[in-house]
Amino acid sequence: MSLRINDIAPNFTAKTTQGEIDFHQWIGDHYAILFSHPKDFTPVCTTELGYMAKIEEEFTKRNTKLIGLSIDPVENHSNWAKDIEETQGYAVKYPMIGDTDLAVAKLYNMLPAGDVAADGRTAATNATVRSVFIIGPDKKIKLMMTYPMTTGRNFNEIIRVLDSIQLTAGHKVATPVNWINGDDVIIAGSVSDEEAKTMFPDGWKALKPYLRIVKQPNT
Repeated sequence: MSLRINDIAPNFTAKTTQGEIDFHQWIGDHYAILFSHPKDFTPVCTTELGYMAKIEEEFTKRNTKLIGLSIDPVENHSNWAKDIEETQGYAVKYPMIGDTDLAVAKLYNMLPAGDVAADGRTAATNATVRSVFIIGPDKKIKLMMTYPMTTGRNFNEIIRVLDSIQLTAGHKVATPVNWINGDDVIIAGSVSDEEAKTMFPDGWKALKPYLRIVKQPNT
């Protein structure tokens, strides 16, 4: 069955560079970013892992844990991490899953169920593994994105979406196109004007009855 937004993220146990984890227990009361890679020692993913190491503090500020995944063994991840630090200038401190039996990749619909082992597979074989999931403390999937092999992921965009997810989880608003943290937001369509007067006593700008612009609430 395909995964959808607001589905419970499938739980799993797996070996990582920081020991074996139960995914849901590891998330705890945090948000989590699961970002996966088709193979170790691949060039685009090397830059991605290094950049995530660089900006990990930004996720920590947002009560969010990072975890990487590759279908190669954990031992390979440790050697790859040395290359990442050497070439990108930042050490990977978040855990990386070794998904050698493809169990997690298949659980998250990245690979066909019939695929059986990592041995002999190339990065091209695993192209659909280049995915990102944002998972909430409620263990529900908040975002899913899959990138092509030749396009590096924009993790600044992932931070932007995470900010929106966390803001709208606590306030009855939505974020408009190209919104960044601090910009005006939209009052949710489920909120009547009468309710909005209580929630937003300073008022709002109604471009249309369904399009009501208001200053971003304090988070």
